[in-house]
Amino acid sequence: MYSSMFCRAYNEFGWNVYPEVFSQQLLEWIERRDLTVKSCLDLGCGTGVLCARLAEQGVDTLGLDLSEGMVAQARENFPDLHFAVGDMVTWTTDRRFDLVTCTGDALNHVFDLRDVERIFRNVYGWLRPGGAFVFDLLSQREIPSEEPFALEYSESVSAVFHTVRQGDEITLRIAVYENGALKYEEVIREKIHPPEEICALLEKSGFQVLQCADQLIPGGEVHGTTWFIAAAKNAG
Repeated sequence: MYSSMFCRAYNEFGWNVYPEVFSQQLLEWIERRDLTVKSCLDLGCGTGVLCARLAEQGVDTLGLDLSEGMVAQARENFPDLHFAVGDMVTWTTDRRFDLVTCTGDALNHVFDLRDVERIFRNVYGWLRPGGAFVFDLLSQREIPSEEPFALEYSESVSAVFHTVRQGDEITLRIAVYENGALKYEEVIREKIHPPEEICALLEKSGFQVLQCADQLIPGGEVHGTTWFIAAAKNAG
């Protein structure tokens, strides 16, 4: 998943805006709930931006991503932070965290709800008692434009993006050209999961669901195509 060329393009041409914005909202969410967060595991960490913003606030962070290219880019961006390559369905650790995050619709890449449940059970085990799990999901309102569009990265490099939705599945095809010649193609697939099923799986895994809304902060910015879900592990 994700070639090194795509990961570099992702890093350099605008996709890091979302984790920057989300990190500010997350810090406010933590403050409003009066939570003490000293450690965080970020699943699907991408290029490491969320980990970096939390680390600036003194949080001990660990980023995990299935993509070796994303982790390599994260390590290049933030060499003093810790990142690991791993599948959140099967990855194991003895560490325990106050907070686990999973953003940028990373969970939409997981098609099988049985695997989603495995992830939730993993997260429950990785959290300390009273710890929080905050993540996002694409909603049914996500209707991408099916017209291809191009971005010019430089005088010689461009990329064409083509997104198609069929039912609850979204396919993004990316073609990168250099001097007019195709250099590589990337295909990314996502699955839209009903939020009520996701919340039911959280409760089945032992969580208390705190919220499921189209905004993380009440009264804040509304994201009409995204669910923000937060859950807590019993304080025991």
